[in-house]
Amino acid sequence: MTAGGTNESKAEFVRKVLWNMGLITLGSLISAMAVNGILIPHRFVSGGLTGLALVIHYAAPSVPVSGLYFLLNMPLFVLGWKFIGRRFLLYSIAGLAIYSGALQWLQVSITIHDPLPSALLAGIIGGIGAGIILRSLGSAGSTDILSVILLNRLSIRLGTTTLAFNAGVLILAAVFWSLEAVLYTLIYLYVASHMLNLVVTGLSQRKAVLVISPHWEEIARRVLGQVHRGVTIFRGQGAFTGQEEQIVYSVITFRELARIKRMIRQVDPDAFVGVSDTLEVMGHRIGNQPHW
Repeated sequence: MTAGGTNESKAEFVRKVLWNMGLITLGSLISAMAVNGILIPHRFVSGGLTGLALVIHYAAPSVPVSGLYFLLNMPLFVLGWKFIGRRFLLYSIAGLAIYSGALQWLQVSITIHDPLPSALLAGIIGGIGAGIILRSLGSAGSTDILSVILLNRLSIRLGTTTLAFNAGVLILAAVFWSLEAVLYTLIYLYVASHMLNLVVTGLSQRKAVLVISPHWEEIARRVLGQVHRGVTIFRGQGAFTGQEEQIVYSVITFRELARIKRMIRQVDPDAFVGVSDTLEVMGHRIGNQPHW
């Protein structure tokens, strides 16, 4: 490798590290705002280890949330060392330190007296923060590590794992705090889980498109030539007519969907079109799996 190539690769490596650390830092600051600005003043609970740290903090106010959160994460990082890539884990260690520091030193005041809008806003802020962190190559610890393990192993969505894990924390909180506070916390967690999925997948979600039309060749040609997406042709047969059909199948991005539908209507207004969401897509150019 030439010296120029070596310098370029080093510069690219530094750029990627700075970008990912920037995402982790920004997400940690936003998440800490939700905790310190809304959850603690309203005595709401959070999910995962942050929620457990809050429960302990409410019972023993002299114990800081940041220190509790840091200590509670240690077993999960041991688990992560076995099941998760070293790069993700190293970024997550940095994320844990940044998020713990943000919990300790970022003190903000978000004045909303009504608990319902407070829970909704906390969910929006917290979900965006967690999603930004997971857009990086790391996490801030807690259920993020468990979520990534289950996503990689069992294809369980990040927000689904978070919401399920949080049920245990809510049950624990219900024993020590009012049921009303727990219900508001559930609203917060529900909104946060949806915001997390939106930020992590968002407009990068892939759509699977099935088209049945006598003009299937022209439709396939346009998808290949104009949208530049791969096409697979399946042979099918109508159950009622017994007529053989050619089925056009393609996986596209969310932003390409309107263009594809418009193009199909131009070729064949009577075409049968089925569009469905995809959970994950692996493959060259069209894949949308996070690089954990």
